[in-house]
Amino acid sequence: MSDRADLPVGVPGFGLNPSFADLVRRERPEALPQTMRSDVAASVVAQVPHGTTVLGMKYADGVIVAGDRRATAGYSIADDKMRKVFAADDYSAIAIAGAAGMAVEMVKLFQLELEHYEKLTGDRLSLEGKANRLGQLIRENFPLAMQGLVVVPLFGGYDLRRDEGRIFHYDATGGRWEEDDFQSTGSGSQPAKNSLKKTWRRDLARAAAIRVAVEALLDASEDDVATGGPDPNRKIYPIVLAVTAEGADEVPEPEVEAAVTAVLEARS
Repeated sequence: MSDRADLPVGVPGFGLNPSFADLVRRERPEALPQTMRSDVAASVVAQVPHGTTVLGMKYADGVIVAGDRRATAGYSIADDKMRKVFAADDYSAIAIAGAAGMAVEMVKLFQLELEHYEKLTGDRLSLEGKANRLGQLIRENFPLAMQGLVVVPLFGGYDLRRDEGRIFHYDATGGRWEEDDFQSTGSGSQPAKNSLKKTWRRDLARAAAIRVAVEALLDASEDDVATGGPDPNRKIYPIVLAVTAEGADEVPEPEVEAAVTAVLEARS
């Protein structure tokens, strides 16, 4: 049996990092599964389309959830018309950022689970329960998130028990936090938040809230290359959902277009 005291100090793999996976990755990378090899994983993740900037905010009647339309794969635009905002059920909405394919599948599973629960029990899951279940789905994706396939959604809805709109955001481990005003996630989240800090108010009416959300996404597109701005020529505008006591309702495109036009005209 070898004496570990005889092992040379400072030799890669000995006494520097307790992770066996890191040791094999450094000394014998060919022995790792392909998805764990840094050279392979980086190239694979770079080719996977990623959704970018989404946001959620409270307003006078409930919550607004919105997202841009661009998906990127590395430095290329994979899709200019991707949908990132979905109604989860009648009183909640989910917006996705991260690995696009996995995020969309997570949304479909989440929608199916909420529908199944309602049919099975004859009652809706509480908004708190929906937020918790989404956190569990994100946690189940954590092994893939460690390989770069991160999915970080934003969840908002109208809480019929509290009679108010609520917004929840997550990290890659499924950790959940509730926001009192607004939140954004994705590559353009910081410029979007900076914009919301200047223009958001709790008592915004619907039209004003839509304009604030659209302006935040436009600001994000000007600072973040992965966030797509509106394209009036091609009729590409953000997807916006309003969730109130009456339910989740996608804002019609003409209404979003009018908000975009107002913002652009004000800037010109």
